[in-house]
Amino acid sequence: MPGKRANPRAIKLHRTYSVEEAADALDVHKNSVRGWRKDGLTAIDNGRPVLFQGSVLRAFLEQRNASRKRPCRPGTLYCFRCREPRAPALGMVDWTPINARTGNLKALCGTCETIMHRRARRDALTTIMPGLNVQIAEGSSRLKGEPIPSLNCDMTKED
Repeated sequence: MPGKRANPRAIKLHRTYSVEEAADALDVHKNSVRGWRKDGLTAIDNGRPVLFQGSVLRAFLEQRNASRKRPCRPGTLYCFRCREPRAPALGMVDWTPINARTGNLKALCGTCETIMHRRARRDALTTIMPGLNVQIAEGSSRLKGEPIPSLNCDMTKED
């Protein structure tokens, strides 16, 4: 399982970094930086200590992070089990509102039958899920304003 992504903005462009300095700045292990060198990160020269130009290091990390992204095209949701954007099974999608404008799309993956989720605005549902049957559900009820208190409550009404 891959670790967390290193933040390229932690690297200053006009500075040189040793392996240890780059690891400290990015909050990763120094062996990670050495592994990036094997993956294509170029050093300034072949001398010791190994030094990296900040602009080269930042460009390498930005390219590495961008290659991992899997943007969802219209009509797809991201499946965490398949690790790919997939079309919903049977073209059925549920939209549950969070507030007046936004909500969550929920559908089953057509390949592995895992539940997939995607955040969407209500007015953009036709562009995000074109030609699919989107069922708009009611939002979940809030505890505030409910006539019956929670069953976990120790408070009893005394008359």
